[in-house]
Amino acid sequence: MAFPATEKGVVLLRAAQDVPHTIHKLKALFAEHGISVFAHIDFSSDAAQAGMSMRQEQLLLFGNPKSGTPLMQAEPLVGLDLPLKVLVWDDPAGATWMASNSADYIVQRHGLPQASASALQGALSLLNQLAL
Repeated sequence: MAFPATEKGVVLLRAAQDVPHTIHKLKALFAEHGISVFAHIDFSSDAAQAGMSMRQEQLLLFGNPKSGTPLMQAEPLVGLDLPLKVLVWDDPAGATWMASNSADYIVQRHGLPQASASALQGALSLLNQLAL
């Protein structure tokens, strides 16, 4: 189930599978579409290494330099929001969620022309394929 972007520009999607499966499928989906995964952060694993526990939570940084570079050439501060990110976590009830910044939010935040959103929307729309 997808929700409209919040007032903070965050898009929430309920994932069909648990965190590890969702992360695995996202990586495969990105690879299929020529989108690079630049980093994979496993917050719950990092917490365990620090002697702490938390529910499953992981973050992927992903994108395509052909899409992002022109935006950063137009406005270097876009680099604060690129590469794109997707956070995947389990809530207390056991549901798995995905969250990302909306393309419109990134474009508005940096004062880019609205047409620039399409450069980001393609990669972000792939998240919908793993949502309920």
